[in-house]
Parts: sequence; structure tokens; C-alpha cells
Amino acid sequence: MADVIHRAPEAVVSAVLRLGASAVLLGGALLLAGCGEAPEAKAPEPRPVRTVLATSRAASDAVTLTGQVEAQNEATYGFRIGGRIIERLVNVGDQVKPGQVLARLDPQDEQNALRSAQAALSAANANLSQTRNQYERQRQLLARGFTPRAQYEQAEQAFLNARSQVEDTEARLRMAEDRLGFTELKADSAGVVTQRRAEPGEVVQAGQPVVEVARRDGRDAVFEVPAALLTSLPGDPEVEVTLSGDPAVRAIGRVREVAPQADPVTRTFRVRVGLIEPPEGLRLGTTVIGRVVVDSGPVIEIPASALTRFNDKPAVWVVDPKAQTVSLRNVEVLRFSPATVSVAEGLKPSEIVVTAGVQALHPGQKVRLLGTQL
Repeated sequence: MADVIHRAPEAVVSAVLRLGASAVLLGGALLLAGCGEAPEAKAPEPRPVRTVLATSRAASDAVTLTGQVEAQNEATYGFRIGGRIIERLVNVGDQVKPGQVLARLDPQDEQNALRSAQAALSAANANLSQTRNQYERQRQLLARGFTPRAQYEQAEQAFLNARSQVEDTEARLRMAEDRLGFTELKADSAGVVTQRRAEPGEVVQAGQPVVEVARRDGRDAVFEVPAALLTSLPGDPEVEVTLSGDPAVRAIGRVREVAPQADPVTRTFRVRVGLIEPPEGLRLGTTVIGRVVVDSGPVIEIPASALTRFNDKPAVWVVDPKAQTVSLRNVEVLRFSPATVSVAEGLKPSEIVVTAGVQALHPGQKVRLLGTQL
């Protein structure tokens, strides 16, 4: 009896376990059946975009530079002898004429030298007159046989020496006169004083700069030009030069001189543009604006709205016409403007570029072209 009582609960437990397993299997089957009936996810619709066709064109840029008007020829004046300056007769900005005195040295030493040379010449002339008379007398006596030849030759040699002495003192007198004239510093051509380098009271050496004068035979507009711009200039560029602050004052010029070496600090080249018939307003020292058109090579111009950034550089979305997908590509921008962007590298002619909706795209995304602007 006890065995029957103990087996009954075991049978009940077994039956319950079998029932639970069946329920689990049934639930799993129902769940699988339900999943099989769910609808499949649809592929995303291609994103509509507006595009433009990349086309190449020759580009030219108007480059502007700031410079200054300078004289084509400048003269630096200095005394031909040393001495103490007692007078400077011109200031910066003064107009000078040929032969005008610019400055003077103390002439006392040269005046004394001149007086000494004049006295020496007087003495030499007196000696020449005396030796000439003696020579003429000996010549006449020799002709009549009243004097020995040796005495005649002695008188002749004295006369020749006296004549040479006169010539020597005359040369020294001319030199003294020249040195006295050198105490005055004179302009040799018309111009404008641009700088004074010495003041009254200073002792200067021969050739030391005293006054600088810009000659009036031509004016240049001088610019510091980067090396990259020099390579893009045409062979003989025409430069429009205008007065800074008053563009109505203008002149045309042509490149006259390019420095052979770059400035060691700025790495720019000094370019002198000769002005053709410059107006009076383009005075020496005035600041001017130079404008020249340079060829920048073929570029592709696209709407500014097409530009985005990738890897912290300018980029555009390019459409694959066969796959109708987009890819992001970096480009090199030559020039920006409010409406357009000029691309120098990164795009090829006839490529399709997205111009609207660029911020919502991702690489490989399908797109639908709403129309391609040519």
C-alpha cells in the first residue's frame, strides 16, 4: 500500500512536466509562425538632389597690389672734396634746376690755396720774362761770335725751365680754381629733393652723400610682388595704376624692371612699372594701387552651395551617373565669391556635382536627379 501511495505523486509530476514541455513547443511554433508572417523592410527611396555639370573655362584674375611712386632716376650729390658744410640751400620737396647750388663748404682753405697759386704763377711769369731776355741776348751774341756756345746753352736751358715752371704753376692754379669751385655743390639736372643726408656744421669726406634728388625725366610705380604671381604674369603686362584714395587719378604703365633676387625677409621681388604720361597727382612718394590681369589657367566654376567640408578641407558631392550614387571628394578652391566657387583641382569637366542638400548626404547613397544645370 505504501508503495502505491509513493508512486502516485511521481506519476502526477511526470504528467505535469510532459504537459509543460508541450505548451512550450506549441508557443514556440506559434511565435515562429507569427514572425514568418511579418512584412519585409523596404529599401530607402533615392534622395532627390539638384546638380550642375562641371565645365572647364579659362580664367583670368585681376590682381591688385599696393606700391609707391618713385623716380626712375635718382641722383645722390656729394662734394668732390672734403670739408665743413657752412650752408645747405635746399630742403626735402624743393624743386631744383640745373646748375642750382645745393650746399656750400667752408672755402677758406681753397681760397688760400688759390691765392698761393696765383702768386706762384706771377713769380714764374717774372722768371720766364727774365730768362727769355737772357736767352735772346745770348742767341744774338752767339750769332755774332761774341759768346761761347756753353753760355748760350745755359741761357737756353734756363729759359726752357722757366717756361715749364710757368706751365706747372698754371696747372696748379687751375686745380686751385677747380677746388674752390668744388666748395659749391650744384645740381646737374632738374628734379625734386627727396632726402638730405648732411647738415651745416658737419665735416664731410669727398663723395659722402649730402643731398638726394629725384630727376624729373620719368616716374615708376614700385611694387613688392610674390614669386608665385611673377610666374603667372604675361610677357609684357599692362598695369593700371591709380592713386590710393582717388581712383580717378590714374595712369597706365608697363613693367620696366624686376629685381633679380627676392627680398631675404619678405621673399618678394621688387618690380618697377614705368608710368606712361603720369598725371600731376601721381607725385613722388604717393601711395598707389596697381591692377594687372593675370592668367590663372583652366578652372571649373560651380555654385557656392555645392561646397562642403571633408577632412577639414573644401569638398563636393559627385554623382556616379551609372550607379546613381554619390561620393565625397576634396577639391582645391582657387577663388571664392558670394555666388560661385572656382575649383582648380579635384573636379573634371562633365562630372555631375550636387548643388542642393549636400548636408544630408552620405557616401554611397542613392540619389535621384531633379535636373542637371549646364
